[in-house]
Amino acid sequence: MRKLYALVSILLLFGTSLAYSQEDQAIKAFSDAETKGFSGLLLLASNGEIIFEKATGFRSYENQIPLLPTDVFEMASVSKQFTAMMIMICAEKGLLDYDDLLEKYLTTPYLGITIRQLLTHTNGLPDYQAVMDQHWDKSKVADNAAILEYLQKYRPPMLAQPGEKYEYSNTGYVFLASIVEKVTGRDFIELSREWIFNPLGMKDTDIRTLEEKAEVVNFAAGHLQDENGVYVNANKFHASDYTVWLGNRKGPGRVSSTARDLLLWDQALYTDKLVSRETLYTAFSPTILNDGLWSNYGFGWEVDLNSSFGKIVSHTGDNPGYRTIIIRLIEQNKTLIMLNNNAHEAKDELIKKALDALGNWE
Repeated sequence: MRKLYALVSILLLFGTSLAYSQEDQAIKAFSDAETKGFSGLLLLASNGEIIFEKATGFRSYENQIPLLPTDVFEMASVSKQFTAMMIMICAEKGLLDYDDLLEKYLTTPYLGITIRQLLTHTNGLPDYQAVMDQHWDKSKVADNAAILEYLQKYRPPMLAQPGEKYEYSNTGYVFLASIVEKVTGRDFIELSREWIFNPLGMKDTDIRTLEEKAEVVNFAAGHLQDENGVYVNANKFHASDYTVWLGNRKGPGRVSSTARDLLLWDQALYTDKLVSRETLYTAFSPTILNDGLWSNYGFGWEVDLNSSFGKIVSHTGDNPGYRTIIIRLIEQNKTLIMLNNNAHEAKDELIKKALDALGNWE
């Protein structure tokens, strides 16, 4: 009995020590990033419970307002997973099929592209931002209708044949949001609230205009360094800040949220609250290309089947001043969320070390 008690005591001590060491690793990784000038937050969770959460830096550098873990950030391309979910809900409602062609719903110069290829970035479409940057009057704010109009007018050529290869496509996600509006007859933003944000209790999450963002007291501004190396609001670099003159686009970005709201979203993806488990399995699976090879991108998610921590799905976001990421260790139900609002290079090492700590966390 004494030997058994001693063995159990050793195992408990080892487990506690291991857990502490991983927490210590996360603390050190965050501290190192903080020392280098990183502004943002890191949230780690296991089975939906927060096991590490810390913020550093400033919500506003100009006003020296400290950043809090509950602050709202621009998600940038992390938004694409919500757009993909809107399409998946439409499919489950029988409003569309993944193998429907784009031309069934929208008038564009590009034929033979399926909704599935829009979702998986295997559509070969040109970059709408390049066209708008060259031709759009940046004193005005463009929306999806304007983007479709300019693609129709200037007709930039395809980059590849549909299904030929993976080529990241913001254009495809503009089209997806417009398809949602076409098949429902509803505004994409209103439906996102009705179908996703409100049912999941994501109270700080929305697709906001510039004016609406300004009204959110705890909105963390994106910052870039000026010619003197001083961090200033990224919106001051108007000519290069597409989030301003493309500020009414829907689909590829524009969701703003908090880390805790993203955790609610993450946990819902283990359930059938929004769509069926079968649909989610498809969303988290690689895509087969025309030549039979695989592309590691599903429906709004990058897919890693070869991680030492089991299957991982993730997505990054990149807007002026903002760098965001959500990483989901699906087989362990562990989550990493990093939100950065000064585009700091220290984020990369922080993500790497925090992911290692999370994956080995007991």
